[in-house]
Amino acid sequence: MTPSTVTPDLLDDLARTAARDGIEKTVVGAVIAGPDGKVLLLHRPADDYLGGLWELPSGGVEPGETLIEALRREVAEETGLTVAEIRDYLGHFDYRSGPGRRTRQYNFTATISGETVQLSEHDAHLWADSGQHGQVSSAVQEVLSTWRRTAV
Repeated sequence: MTPSTVTPDLLDDLARTAARDGIEKTVVGAVIAGPDGKVLLLHRPADDYLGGLWELPSGGVEPGETLIEALRREVAEETGLTVAEIRDYLGHFDYRSGPGRRTRQYNFTATISGETVQLSEHDAHLWADSGQHGQVSSAVQEVLSTWRRTAV
């Protein structure tokens, strides 16, 4: 996957493709890098769905909400950080949610304002260097590989 600049046409195309593919739930994820190139990862509590997994800040798109609005809301809710800019679309991956719904997670690069991470749904966070990216799912590893190719 080659990253794409986020445009209204791209977002419309993503929505059309999801509908065509029978996607039942839409999720957004953010690759947030610090000035040192480390990426923010969040740790799911052991008693949660996919407990123990490290993941990108991410969450579901609410009815009537755009992908961009959802990304800004989810980052704020999960980390206490404010998205300053959304730069690139890094691709998507599909999975089955806890209740079994066909879910597609769209991933974007985001810059943030604020420095202090305040967790609300996760039990830990990590600013991970490339050697620590193996702690995430293979799908997120692919997103991070796409991001690394353009972050240099």
